[in-house]
Amino acid sequence: MFMGEYQHNIDTKGRVIVPAKFREDLGQSFVITRGLDKCLFAYPLDEWKNLEEKLKKLPLTKKDARAFTRFFFSGAVDCEIDKQGRANVPSPLRSYADLEKECVVIGVSNRIEIWAKDKWEEYVKESEESFTEIAENMMDFDI
Repeated sequence: MFMGEYQHNIDTKGRVIVPAKFREDLGQSFVITRGLDKCLFAYPLDEWKNLEEKLKKLPLTKKDARAFTRFFFSGAVDCEIDKQGRANVPSPLRSYADLEKECVVIGVSNRIEIWAKDKWEEYVKESEESFTEIAENMMDFDI
């Protein structure tokens, strides 16, 4: 399980340090793709395969299903962690998430997310204001 928040810089070659606590569970090779809310999602290969199987079952006749699947898979790339514990984030993904220098790597249960620091801070501020309401809505999911 991934959890926690870590601040790092992305270098001029597009490499970001993967927190040491995440490396073992993420694996030497993993998948990174466009995520929701203008961040990137990174999945260990076994989680990616589980997600892929679920997305394959979406009805091809549904426009939203096709759109989501295209968005998700077209941005996906295989990544590896180098000897210094860094992963290279391809330019199109860096552009999508506005990753330029400061970034935040967070653990979110079965995946990690990579955010531009300013986007993350903005997201946290907005979410804090409505956290109680969000928590109440989660009660519908037996949490």
